[in-house]
Amino acid sequence: MAAPEESEWETWMMETLGLYDDLHVFELQEATRVLEWIHNTGVCVAGYGSGRRNEILQLALPQKLSAKQKQGLCPDRDFRVDGGGFSHRPVYQLKHVPGTSLLVTSGPPDTSLQVWTLGAGESDSVRLQSSWPLTGPAGSGWSRLSVTGSPSPRILHGSTVTDLALLDLHTRTELTTAAPTGLDAGEAVSGLALLDGCTFLVCTESGRLGIGDTRQCPALTSPPSPAAGAGSGRWTLALEPGGTAVARLSSTGQLVLTDRRDLSAALARAQMDITQTPDNTDHLCLTWAPHLRHHLAVSGFDGSVQVYDTARWSQSPVRSEPVFVHRGHGLGTGSERPRVTAHTWVPGHQRTLLSAATDGSLHLWGWAGGQRR
Repeated sequence: MAAPEESEWETWMMETLGLYDDLHVFELQEATRVLEWIHNTGVCVAGYGSGRRNEILQLALPQKLSAKQKQGLCPDRDFRVDGGGFSHRPVYQLKHVPGTSLLVTSGPPDTSLQVWTLGAGESDSVRLQSSWPLTGPAGSGWSRLSVTGSPSPRILHGSTVTDLALLDLHTRTELTTAAPTGLDAGEAVSGLALLDGCTFLVCTESGRLGIGDTRQCPALTSPPSPAAGAGSGRWTLALEPGGTAVARLSSTGQLVLTDRRDLSAALARAQMDITQTPDNTDHLCLTWAPHLRHHLAVSGFDGSVQVYDTARWSQSPVRSEPVFVHRGHGLGTGSERPRVTAHTWVPGHQRTLLSAATDGSLHLWGWAGGQRR
């Protein structure tokens, strides 16, 4: 892929100078579709290429940002590599188990899981500890993941509604997990969220939600949400940190808010202004801001990350304008522009995000309060 033209980058920098508090740019050796926090200043990335070894890296944030001092634009390589390892499989999802030094990864060609140990002391290696065999039939895709560290380290995983399983890492046993009733047993899962050690939220690719409890059979504890509707694209979800709101995003640009205590009705709806559906719906990414109420970030449609204020939405679908758009990944030449593969909010910072794209670019950026773009 062609590198961004110097003039295009410089023009964009000049045009956006007053809109950013910070912008740090790093070029990875290979693109990542996972951005997972290990602690407040450390994040893991991993390659997702097929037919080769993929590097898993633990990166430390720039010290300038950690010092919480306003630095302005800083396009340089000031991330630090704190450790790494290699996976012989593509890494499509990676989760850190809270309170432990364990990572869990999944990716094609099947639904098996890999459990890794982060280096400790003088060791900086990320080592494969164990592999967990297939949970679903061959050809059913790769496993979606959700993890919890309390009351014990557990992993909810599966690719379809029927093969959902809860793995207890301490006992190395699978806990009985019945398929939530009311959902199509063979439907592909697009998102999972453990609510605690036993209850969980499921989002299917058609946009339906269901809540399950591993202590009950059948697992469903409340009626599933209505189907999203024919032709509404592929959906993913995000659970509000510390709250009850569930956000769903469609590949057609629809956004829906629901309360997980009542999945039968939508709280609010919005429609993004998009010109086409994404080439790879696996890159759709939806996240809640942990320190900025009512705000969501969306990426995966193009080379941008868009931030929305959901307090402006209503139950009637309306076309919504973002409060800020980061367009830096979209700079390039030719017909193939980079596309954002993942983004995440930086812990402890209200308006700062980290985003990655298909060209291996990694941007850490914070927009000035009250500014729009």
